[in-house]
Amino acid sequence: MHFTIDLATQAAVACYDITAELNAQLAASGLQEGVLVAVAQHTTTALVINEAEERLLADVAAFFTSLVPAGHPWQHNDLHLRDVPPEEPRNAHSHLIALMLGSQVCVPIVAGRLGLGRYQSVMLVELDGPRQRQVLVQLLGSAAPSLAEVAAIG
Repeated sequence: MHFTIDLATQAAVACYDITAELNAQLAASGLQEGVLVAVAQHTTTALVINEAEERLLADVAAFFTSLVPAGHPWQHNDLHLRDVPPEEPRNAHSHLIALMLGSQVCVPIVAGRLGLGRYQSVMLVELDGPRQRQVLVQLLGSAAPSLAEVAAIG
């Protein structure tokens, strides 16, 4: 099964914890064993697994924006040399950071739960906001066997 998470981001660079939505959809699916695959649907966002602690997330934004500054003369920002709409942003830095982070995560499903560690969360990283964003999620696996299936085995 698959579903989409829609998210309206509020900042130019920020992390958004989507773990609760993933857990809710997993619970509704009834899957007990398998894998969750999530893919960000945008080239200026990323998906990561890390700690969703407020001060760390501020450090993440500061780190990447200092590492790949928006004001650098990136070739992608030479909009006059590209066939783009007039409202096209100068966002090469956002694409470059997304390349470093990646656009997908895979998480094991074990006993009906996401196989995340104690401090781990799945987060969408906005790198060119604020915007409307989507994450496509695929759940693969099996539900708990029915009583009839268990009786047939045993």
